[in-house]
Amino acid sequence: MDVTQILLFGLLFVPVLTSKFPCYEEQDLEEKAQRKLNSHYPQPPEPARLSQSQADAPVCPVELYQQSVDISDRSLSPWRYIYDTKEDRFPRTFAVAQCLCEGCIMRKEENMDYNSVPITQSRVVLKKELCEDGRTYRLVPVSESVVVGCTCVKAKTA
Repeated sequence: MDVTQILLFGLLFVPVLTSKFPCYEEQDLEEKAQRKLNSHYPQPPEPARLSQSQADAPVCPVELYQQSVDISDRSLSPWRYIYDTKEDRFPRTFAVAQCLCEGCIMRKEENMDYNSVPITQSRVVLKKELCEDGRTYRLVPVSESVVVGCTCVKAKTA
């Protein structure tokens, strides 16, 4: 394909791609996004909100390991949730796991022969994009990689 053919293809094909997503007034976006998420892209349940003390201290909780009932604290590779917010997507805010230890908790201490690593999952969100008229928006589904927990793996050796 030469440059002229590529440009012609782009001019004809781009409107077809963008026209499949209708444009909405800004005040209608929240309702439309929620309806589309519920019907086409169900979202996972959100974990309980953290207390302020939990949110402030991303430390490896060796002393809590045997005492907690929460799975994120009882893991060999514990994690906490932080909240990721972006104004140009729906849902605007959701929980993302953050590993608390570099190593893994074994025999009531952090063992550096193992590593705590994040577990990711693909999640579809709706991205808010400005339409060609410059005053309305479309909701475009995009896939984001989200950390949902942490696991323990044997450390790499050289």
